[in-house]
Amino acid sequence: MKDLVRQKLGINVEVMDLLNEQVAMEAHSSAIYLAMASWCDRNALNCSAKFFYEQAEEEREHMMKIFRFINDNGGMAYSPEIPSVSHDFDSLEGIFEMSLEQEIGVTKSIHNIVARCRKVNDFGTENFLQWFVKEQMEEEQTMRNALDLFDLMGTDGIALKLIDERIPGISE
Repeated sequence: MKDLVRQKLGINVEVMDLLNEQVAMEAHSSAIYLAMASWCDRNALNCSAKFFYEQAEEEREHMMKIFRFINDNGGMAYSPEIPSVSHDFDSLEGIFEMSLEQEIGVTKSIHNIVARCRKVNDFGTENFLQWFVKEQMEEEQTMRNALDLFDLMGTDGIALKLIDERIPGISE
């Protein structure tokens, strides 16, 4: 009976499993951004701290969007376990480099799920994921914009404070 129920899902079973993995990835990203925000707070980088607190909340929203989609389509979303996250960072530039790497990883994961949707003809989930495809393009660009500031201004002395003050505008 259990297999029969899984066959009647609105989403493909393989895709549902990938989506549950994505839920866990988004939750982990949220936790990492919280750790980054905390580091920025401790280092008097107030604008960057605010930015990363907002990023943490945004990743949680992404997680919940996918979580609800799974359940709304007859699947079973699983509450993710979040592995421990490091709170030790060397620099603000290093944090943004790590953020870009993380966003690239999320992008690859989303693209992988879209590819699986196409392979198994799960058109509804593919359509749902198009929002995430666009969102990831924006997220990566935001992190690149921040890294451009370090390339332009350096990291010595007052440059770090000036970069921190420009962080609120990097997504524009």
